[in-house]
Amino acid sequence: MNQEKKNIFHKIFNFFDRFEDRLRSHLSRFPIIYTIIGGIAIVLFWRGVWHTADILQARGGVFGIIFYEPVNLVLVVAVLLATGLFVSYFIGDTILISGLRKEKKLHEKTEKDIKEEGATLHDIKKVVNELKQEVDEIKETVNEEHATNQNPLHK
Repeated sequence: MNQEKKNIFHKIFNFFDRFEDRLRSHLSRFPIIYTIIGGIAIVLFWRGVWHTADILQARGGVFGIIFYEPVNLVLVVAVLLATGLFVSYFIGDTILISGLRKEKKLHEKTEKDIKEEGATLHDIKKVVNELKQEVDEIKETVNEEHATNQNPLHK
């Protein structure tokens, strides 16, 4: 691709990137309208994918085989497994992680469990803040020593 085509592509990409940022910012102020627009767009997207697959299957030949439902199912599962999307889409990372940690589901947790988690998080935050303060003090000391060693008047 020559430089002129790259520049045009870059301008188009930047235009849509800025447009998307502005539109998302504006729609975020109206969450219900944003949800309705998003929901309709997602349903229409999948409707388009579904009908395109039906049209390609109806053409017969290789497309007829690829988009024949049982063959298509095997191919799609293989792609989803290969890309790592199969498990994360259908059950989600949060459920996997909570299962590995042997945590209860949120609706199964008692008020006591939730308070204990809150206290633990508070303790962790306190330790992290203390560590940050110590690191800041060490940085300050090192910077002072470095400045002293760099100043020829102090030698």
